[in-house]
Amino acid sequence: MSTTQSERLRGLLEPLVTKAGLDLEEVKVTQAGKRRQLQVVVDSDEGVQLDAVAELSREISQALDASDAMGNGEYLLEVSSPGLDRPLTEPRHFRRNTGRLVKFTLTAGGDTVARIIEVDDEGLDLEVPGVKGRKPKPARLAFGEIVKARIEIEFNRKEDGAADTADAETDSDENTEEA
Repeated sequence: MSTTQSERLRGLLEPLVTKAGLDLEEVKVTQAGKRRQLQVVVDSDEGVQLDAVAELSREISQALDASDAMGNGEYLLEVSSPGLDRPLTEPRHFRRNTGRLVKFTLTAGGDTVARIIEVDDEGLDLEVPGVKGRKPKPARLAFGEIVKARIEIEFNRKEDGAADTADAETDSDENTEEA
């Protein structure tokens, strides 16, 4: 895809995505033979609801049909949210994944795996898991120190007190309603 087409597509789609309350993460055109596919990836701090994606897909389709951004040939439009395997590249990506375990490749060389605790304008506060029964330790990374970052999938993570907190909130809501 040429830079010109990419810029035109982004310029056409970004206002529609923003109007829907979402962030345009990626616009990608792929071609296999005569078949082309336009992939539009959107996200938000609150996540992306299926109904919002369906509505946005209809609006994008209408806008593309009314323009020549994709040319005259047929194409397949796919509007989706990012998967867990997408690279974290923007501060908002890290913020949206607070609490998750992430593998970082660093400018100083080497990799580290740590849980994102907090994100600010300068970088990340992390918790590096302890090894062989040792306690986790805090760490700090500036955005400039990160070459690459991806979420590590955890299949058996135990939520620290999550069930207790949810029960306490439910109990206090019930008590408030009864009073």
